[in-house]
Amino acid sequence: MSSSGAAPFRRLRLLLASVGPCGYAPIVPATVASGVLAAIYAFLPALGAAVDLPVTAVTILIGIWAADLAEREWGHDARRIVIDEGAGMAVTLCLQPPGVWPAVLAFFAFRFFDVLKPFPARRAEGLPGGLGVVADDVFAGVYANLAVRIGLRLLADFGR
Repeated sequence: MSSSGAAPFRRLRLLLASVGPCGYAPIVPATVASGVLAAIYAFLPALGAAVDLPVTAVTILIGIWAADLAEREWGHDARRIVIDEGAGMAVTLCLQPPGVWPAVLAFFAFRFFDVLKPFPARRAEGLPGGLGVVADDVFAGVYANLAVRIGLRLLADFGR
């Protein structure tokens, strides 16, 4: 690719890494990105496994790819890099029912596990480049996905 074609491609990767303006939020950009993504999900129809699984996988791969460049541009796991929250929220919301309550539970569960970083999330942060940026959030997303499933089940049982 010529250098003239590389600049827009570089800008696209950085835009993805910051999830547009989310990474530039003056306070808690990771929480802002997670909230925006949960809000979008709250209003999506049920997409099913045939869409959820590939979208989640592609989000993780794009996250690693974009975060890798962003780390080189902005520094190790810079605050502006919030695509990892996108990957973590995708894992959290994967195969969940549509609606506001699943999105709200997903937001709080993901933020909890992203901050807590239970095993092996903290270790995954040490992986090189974009992989390390995204991997801990993917693990947090797995824990959060399970927590949302349990939370929704408890809410359903409580409502009976």
